[in-house]
Amino acid sequence: MVTRYPAAPKRRSRWPRTLIAFLAALVVVTVAYGACSREQEPRVAIPEGIPPGPGAPTPPIDIEAPGRSADQLRGWSAELTDAVGIGTTALEAYGYAAAVLAATAPECGIGWTTLAGIASVESRHGTHQGSSVAPTGQVTPEIRGIPLDGGPGVAEIPDTDRGEWDGDPVHDRAMGPLQFIPETWKRWGVDANGDGVADADNIDDAALTAARYLCARGGDLTEPEGWQSALMAYNLSGEYLTLVRDRASAYSVGVRP
Repeated sequence: MVTRYPAAPKRRSRWPRTLIAFLAALVVVTVAYGACSREQEPRVAIPEGIPPGPGAPTPPIDIEAPGRSADQLRGWSAELTDAVGIGTTALEAYGYAAAVLAATAPECGIGWTTLAGIASVESRHGTHQGSSVAPTGQVTPEIRGIPLDGGPGVAEIPDTDRGEWDGDPVHDRAMGPLQFIPETWKRWGVDANGDGVADADNIDDAALTAARYLCARGGDLTEPEGWQSALMAYNLSGEYLTLVRDRASAYSVGVRP
């Protein structure tokens, strides 16, 4: 024998069907409007061609101020860091290097954006594989490239520093946030943070050294020929040049690559 229970009475919605339909339609319209608004937001056009733009101008500073002179650019870098995705200390280093060259070699015309483009490709502004940049500009752990042993796609450069700088007594390796090989650093390396040491693992020293090297190799970097010559001297690769240009151009209009 099966006991049958009376069916439960149907509950009526407290909301009229017309109101529910209206609210559903309102949600659809709101979502659609939001999507259209995002699509209609103007996108910042990233320039093509070379050289990339110089970016936001740095304020006047005393390039010979005692200690870390780049600290004078703290306010300037703080205004840009979120938009371009570069740490403040690294930005200060690039801005300071460009300011030094503007004062000492104005005919070069190198922009901080070019240095930022190179550092982005070489080491993600000193953060490759978990490294970080201290307020002094020091990058730790040290960033080292692969041994230049002549393998596929790799130049062969026997050791030139007895492993003192790059840690490899057999073959040279690129060092630091701007990836200098020991031989190049020995010739061009300079102290930029006022500690009396030219250190490839310090982003201040590396940025200023890169600026000096690029200006010496390219001459007038405000001209396409000069900028291209400088970049090809830094890394003999058309693909590398284009990648640096693209990132530097994004920084020049205040956006992330």
